[in-house]
Amino acid sequence: MKVSGFSIIRDGVRFGYPFLQSIRSILPLVDEFVLAVGKSRDQTLELARSLDSPKLRIIETVWDESLRRGGQVMAQQTNLALDQCTGDWCFYIQGDEIIHEQDYDRISESMQRHLLHKRVEGLSFRYRHFYGSYRLINPLPYRRQIRIVRRSTAVRSVGDACGFGIDGRKLRSKPTGAEVYHYGWVREPVTMAKKQAQFTSFYWDGLQNKPAGAKLPDVETAVAHNFQTKTCIPFRGTHPEIMRDVIAAQDWPEPSYQFTPLWRNRSWWNGFMHKNFATLYRKIEKRRLERLAAVEQQQEKRAA
Repeated sequence: MKVSGFSIIRDGVRFGYPFLQSIRSILPLVDEFVLAVGKSRDQTLELARSLDSPKLRIIETVWDESLRRGGQVMAQQTNLALDQCTGDWCFYIQGDEIIHEQDYDRISESMQRHLLHKRVEGLSFRYRHFYGSYRLINPLPYRRQIRIVRRSTAVRSVGDACGFGIDGRKLRSKPTGAEVYHYGWVREPVTMAKKQAQFTSFYWDGLQNKPAGAKLPDVETAVAHNFQTKTCIPFRGTHPEIMRDVIAAQDWPEPSYQFTPLWRNRSWWNGFMHKNFATLYRKIEKRRLERLAAVEQQQEKRAA
C-alpha cells in the first residue's frame, strides 16, 4: 500500500497558518507529500523548503484571482496537488488541520482494511474546531469530512476544497474513527481578521446581500476580530504533541468566556436550529409568502 499526502498553502506565514505542523503531522503516515505553494507575499515557500524531507515534493503555483465564487480557487489548487499524487490512497490535510499522533494506528489500519474494497472511495474523520483559544471548541461547524480519497482521475476536490466528489455526487466513504484538530479560528485577533478578509475575497462574487458599491475586503486595514464564544465548550483532551511549541507561544489574551451547558445555551440552540433546519425554514417562509400573495390577489379581484 502506498499513501500520498497532499495540501495547498499561500501566504501561510502572513495569515498565521500552522502549515509546517500540519504537514509534519501526517508525514509518518505517507510515502510522499505533494505541496502546492501558491505565489506568496511572505516566506511561505522558504519555510516549506526548510522541512527538508525526502517525502516532500513542492509544486509552485499561481492562484487565479478571478475565481471568486464559492471558494472555487481553493478546490482548483487542491486538484493540482491531487493530480500529482501516485499513491493508492491520497491523504488531504489543510494548512490549519493537524492529526493527533494517538490516531496514527487507527488511520493506518483503516486504509489497509479498505484498500481492496474498491467501492470505498474515501475515508472520513471527525472534527474538533478550536475557536479563539486552544482550550475552547465550537461544536457547531461541520462534524465530519472526508480527508483520505482513493486515487482516481474521477475524484475531484469540490466547492471550497472542504470535500470531494465524483461527477457531482458524494464519495462512498467509511469512517476512520480518527479526528482532525482544526485550528482555523485560533489566531492573534488582528491576524484572524486579516485571514477572514482574505478568505471572504475567495467567495466575493457569489455573496448575496452585498451593499451597493461594496468593495473587496481590505486585508491591510482589517481590525481585531471579536471572538464570540457563547456557543463554545471547554476542551478537556490533549493537543497533538507537534502543536506544543505553537500553543506555548500564544501571545494574545484569551477571549472572554463563560461556560453554559449546551442544553440551556440559547446561542447554541439558535445556531443548531439554523444549521440543521435552515432549508426547512426557508421552504416554510416561502409557502407563507405565497399564501399571502394569493390572498392579496383574491382581495384585488373582489375589489375590482
